[in-house]
Amino acid sequence: MPPLLSHAAVLRSPGDIRIEEFELRGPGTGELVLRITACGLCPGEVMDWYVARKAPVTLGHEAVGVVVASGEGARFGVGERLFIHHHAPCMVCRACRRGEHVHCAAWKERRLIPGGLASYALAQSAAVESDALPVPEILSDEAATFIEPLATVVKSLRRARLREGDRVLVIGLGVMGLLHLMAARRLAAPSLLVGADRSPIRLSMARGYADLLVGNSEGGLAEAVREATAGEGADVVVVGPGTVEAIEAGRQSLAPGGTLVLFTPTPPGDTWRLSPHDLYFDEITVVPSYSAGPTDTREALRLLAGGLPVERLVTHRLALAQAAQGFELVRAAGDALKVVVRPWPAAGEGTAGEEAVGA
Repeated sequence: MPPLLSHAAVLRSPGDIRIEEFELRGPGTGELVLRITACGLCPGEVMDWYVARKAPVTLGHEAVGVVVASGEGARFGVGERLFIHHHAPCMVCRACRRGEHVHCAAWKERRLIPGGLASYALAQSAAVESDALPVPEILSDEAATFIEPLATVVKSLRRARLREGDRVLVIGLGVMGLLHLMAARRLAAPSLLVGADRSPIRLSMARGYADLLVGNSEGGLAEAVREATAGEGADVVVVGPGTVEAIEAGRQSLAPGGTLVLFTPTPPGDTWRLSPHDLYFDEITVVPSYSAGPTDTREALRLLAGGLPVERLVTHRLALAQAAQGFELVRAAGDALKVVVRPWPAAGEGTAGEEAVGA
């Protein structure tokens, strides 16, 4: 296959996103070239302190695409629609054998070139082997963009040791918070689901996802949760915002023996004052949950194929040229939940560029 031109959204610095051109080589042994049909925008990609240290970097890691070229020995052929994780564990090291894939030394290497928010991407063999999943026909491209973000939620709830009958509090009701509520209800039949957010817009959009919604702008979150749980608190608290304030509000809302999940990192240098005395006698478990691995993406796909209604969370659909606008919508945290970029026209709108692959 001759070199293929791909256009991708590149972050040069926080707030500076440009559409740039890349020349992709043909696939080597075990590799694939995909035409990216849809890619979701991740809230983590508007954490300026986090992305600035990676810049310049091609954005996007919630991609689904169709194979247009397949290297020798690759597991998939031309025409197959796939999710491919942008990270790939080796699957043989000690961390992988323990199921701790994000701590594999090979995992942090980027395996989609130039990235997911592109017209075409090269999937390296490690990703194809360890974390590439065929997308069943029952799922739309938009639904398939939820495989990676839902996988991080699956991992979060697994690390929380979520059990049937638990009382669950989710702080932060953006798309990831709502996915936590949806997945928790499907996975464990909790006795109470509570959602909290400072934004009246987000609270309004969250109606129907939780049994109780709390506006925590007045600092009364813990009191509201205790009132709803006969004074005991929540068994599991998932903290979405990466702030010490939100983390502490979550801790105060916990029942004895409860688990506090830190779903988003804080900026470097932030500190959280914690009393070992209280931690000990309340037997509180604090669990960070970072990204996801192959077991989580498979469970996420199972949930999606089973009908988890994620498409209702898609509020904005944009072209690749509008990627910067899409990230501003995510940053504003207003009425945008899931923003999906389609680098190519949807089915029935033409397939310009497809012919170039076989030229």
